[in-house]
Amino acid sequence: MGLSLLILAAGMGSRYGGLKQLDQMGPSGETVMDYSVFDAVRAGFDRIVFVIRRDFEDEFKKVIAKRYEGKIKIDFAFQDINDLPGNFKAPADRVKPWGTGHAVYAARELLTEPFAVINADDFYGQDSYRKLASYLSNPPAPGKVRGCIAAFQLSNTLSENGSVSRGICSDDGKGHLSQVVENTKIFRKDDGKIVSLMEDGTEVELTGNEPASMNSWGFMPEMVNELEALFKDFLAAHGNELKSEFYLPFVVDTLIRKEKAEITMCHSNDSWFGVTYKEDRPMVQKALQDLVDSGAYPKQLF
Repeated sequence: MGLSLLILAAGMGSRYGGLKQLDQMGPSGETVMDYSVFDAVRAGFDRIVFVIRRDFEDEFKKVIAKRYEGKIKIDFAFQDINDLPGNFKAPADRVKPWGTGHAVYAARELLTEPFAVINADDFYGQDSYRKLASYLSNPPAPGKVRGCIAAFQLSNTLSENGSVSRGICSDDGKGHLSQVVENTKIFRKDDGKIVSLMEDGTEVELTGNEPASMNSWGFMPEMVNELEALFKDFLAAHGNELKSEFYLPFVVDTLIRKEKAEITMCHSNDSWFGVTYKEDRPMVQKALQDLVDSGAYPKQLF
């Protein structure tokens, strides 16, 4: 079986102020996605599935997809607010899609082989792709839903320009993920302390050493059916809300709690960086330039 990389590129970029998926960051005009595709190809992935929105399909294919022709197979899936299971319908006033779990659901018909999932606007580094590919090429025997996560140290995933959303991971002591809790507003305070702002307004202090989910996952195809079932449950409870989101870490955590999934913890040795805010752009540009200067990447990827 082949290995697919599912790239979630349908985000609206509300905090960034534009389509950051198409923003040129590298020294030769590369996007962050270009580095992800480059790392995936050399790790052994042989297909990319982009999840995008219909309204920027033409621009995306013109700017991005043509670069990879002849390098790797490419498919597309489209995240649509009205693409829902069963008889569920989106509220008339809802604008946002339903989150990362919904984005994976959008590609369900294409996910018939082992696949990894990443965000389009995050740089994960070579090590995470090697570990994802290694797991997906040699998964445990069938039984529970099988998957893995490439986790990063929380302190290395923050932005200096605002709060970020991170899934805080716990290990069961046997190399498996025991829990992942989505924290939607994590930031570093002026005194250097890292806190998570909870929905009730309280702050929970974090050490910064916690393993964090950056939406870098690997799954076997059986995940798709489980995800759809949980999406139906989610919509039954929250389908009338205008801003509720069906997060992929929530899916994984729920399956673990129900003892239906075994998720291997893979700790990436590389540094993560991303472009949550427009102000993050200079930092990302410098980091990519430094990697090219060090010889980790060629000056021109494709």
